[in-house]
Amino acid sequence: MAAKRRFRTVKGMHDLLFGKAGAFAFVEEKAREVFSLYGYDEVRTPVVEETELFVRGVGEASEIVGKQMYTFDDKKGRSLTLRPEGTAPVARAYLQNNWASGPQPVKVFYMGPYFRYERPQEGRYRQFHQIGAELIGDPGPYSDVELLVMLLRFLGELGFEDLEVGLNSVGDAECRQRYSQYLREFLEPYRDDLGADSRRRLETNPLRILDTKAPRERELLEGAPRLRDELGGPARDHFQVVCDELGRFGVDFEIDDRLVRGLDYYTRTVFEITSTALGAQNAILGGGRYDGLIADLGGPSVPGIGFAIGQDRLVDLVLKIPGARKRLNAEAHRRRPVCVIPIGGSYRRHGMELAQELRAAGIPAICEFDSLRPLKARLKQAARHDCQWVVLFGEEEEKSQEVVLRNFYEGSQETIPRDGFAAAVAARISA
Repeated sequence: MAAKRRFRTVKGMHDLLFGKAGAFAFVEEKAREVFSLYGYDEVRTPVVEETELFVRGVGEASEIVGKQMYTFDDKKGRSLTLRPEGTAPVARAYLQNNWASGPQPVKVFYMGPYFRYERPQEGRYRQFHQIGAELIGDPGPYSDVELLVMLLRFLGELGFEDLEVGLNSVGDAECRQRYSQYLREFLEPYRDDLGADSRRRLETNPLRILDTKAPRERELLEGAPRLRDELGGPARDHFQVVCDELGRFGVDFEIDDRLVRGLDYYTRTVFEITSTALGAQNAILGGGRYDGLIADLGGPSVPGIGFAIGQDRLVDLVLKIPGARKRLNAEAHRRRPVCVIPIGGSYRRHGMELAQELRAAGIPAICEFDSLRPLKARLKQAARHDCQWVVLFGEEEEKSQEVVLRNFYEGSQETIPRDGFAAAVAARISA
């Protein structure tokens, strides 16, 4: 008989196990802590949305819609898509749930899995995780500034230093359309020097060529007109206030004329935050303003700004920061369970009672119920669970109304009263 095939994760998707899952939880809790200080509430949108939401929201000519979406027909023939990004679903929720009737602006954040069919590589997966936030309903530049200040605080509390902020304005629809024509006219004589993707973008969205990584194309763009020079008065004034106020709050930034971001809905301010503290420059997150998105989805003209952080890559970077790693280890140590080992089959019920008392006191606990295994084997199992503390309870302990508390790390043990033992264990764990 042929051996049964062993199943593996689907290409580009991965398990989050043990320490890595703990690091994800650490980052998420820090996001909740910081974002709530700025008045943001957590929301969760469905993993599956109508395909048309992303076609209209993200842009039919975008890389995401053109090449990367997981799209399928359901049993009634409706085209559905696994969400590839988080802003369009939040915009849909804003319209569907009539958030416009409540206090403005609306500030929300979210985290969870997203899906894009692209070549897997380190820190980039086909099922990936994002942390994002959106501020909807305020067109002013001070919202842009506050969002960036909040982001820098979040990253600073994770342990990042030497952060660099890249900033640009892609203008309003009119100046962007005008600049696209100028850029198209500039690049047309060099069409044969462009790669296949850039030749396609020359027809559909010339601004995206500014984001090219091809050396020859970057060289050509050195002589291209600057988008900043084509900004209309309102967009130019908006960007100037953003720059001035970031300076007032001590935020160092660099204006990057090539920064356009990859989604069609961006307007005015766009930004990217990188870290150089870990060696080579690492992009951590990006975002920007999208004042026309909700109108494109059939709603009123409502401005917005937001960002998205690739959580998989963020966690990989956090794990390389000594200070953050130390805090993660301390948190993991605090959550290590106490192992309760009842000695003798008739004491399994007592073991469960002891474990429940520990949990009631907020102390993680596991109970080794298998009384048929030798005590030595059960102690070894506790060590494999990385338990520092072990509680032993059997016939002698029942008679004396005490428990034995063993410290694996120090190789010591003591006898403490059964009554109120959980408080005594808590005191020793926190010492």
